[in-house]
Amino acid sequence: MTLARRFSSSLAPLVDFVFPPRCPLCGEGLAAQTGLCASCWSELAIPGEPACASCNRPFGDGSVQHGAICAPCLASPPRHDGIAAGTLYNDASRKLVLAFKHGRRIALAPMLARLIAARLPPIDGEWIIVPVPLHRLRLWQRGFNQAALLGRELARARGMRLLVDALQRRKRTPKLGGLGRKARARTLQGAIAVNPARRSALKGAKVLLVDDVLTSGATSEACVSALKRAGASTVLIACFARVLDEALDAVS
Repeated sequence: MTLARRFSSSLAPLVDFVFPPRCPLCGEGLAAQTGLCASCWSELAIPGEPACASCNRPFGDGSVQHGAICAPCLASPPRHDGIAAGTLYNDASRKLVLAFKHGRRIALAPMLARLIAARLPPIDGEWIIVPVPLHRLRLWQRGFNQAALLGRELARARGMRLLVDALQRRKRTPKLGGLGRKARARTLQGAIAVNPARRSALKGAKVLLVDDVLTSGATSEACVSALKRAGASTVLIACFARVLDEALDAVS
């Protein structure tokens, strides 16, 4: 443990005394600043098994055999090497994302990252963490990149290298809600590119691409394509909340 972390840990009881910890979803008092109350924990939807061997999308049918691949991946094999989601998108995860991203409650980052880390396959320090980028105007407006905050926590927990500027968002794109797959791809064409200064670090690298929410997958697909073109050997997507097809309308 670093000196900074020891100092932070020693101050935790004082912080809890001055600012009594509460559940960020319902406001119920907590014993410590550790996350959610038991009731709200139970509201989170954790991805289960069996799941697609390609994208880890949970199958609704429990009789599906291990190693099966979902219909979307069979129809259009993805360029990524898997998706690890801490939760499935529902009302509870939506409230956490809104509080984190738009409510500026960045102190939620460690808890959200822990949920992501719990769903990751065995990976080691050889991997590089790359956050999904924000356009510079949106970054200026928000003041932080939520994906980068999650990436920082994962890097600390796993002892991995974080390249916060490996990807660049070269043009600001409108919201993709309501657009079809091809329209999303056209909108994102040329929007995301690899930072030339990071190209050598990405060549042959195993990359963990981090975002807060995976909705249609269009943005992550653009990121994966850019990383693979730069020579990355493996790109695994990691997110806090994954939106399944039936929930897309609620997000849009």
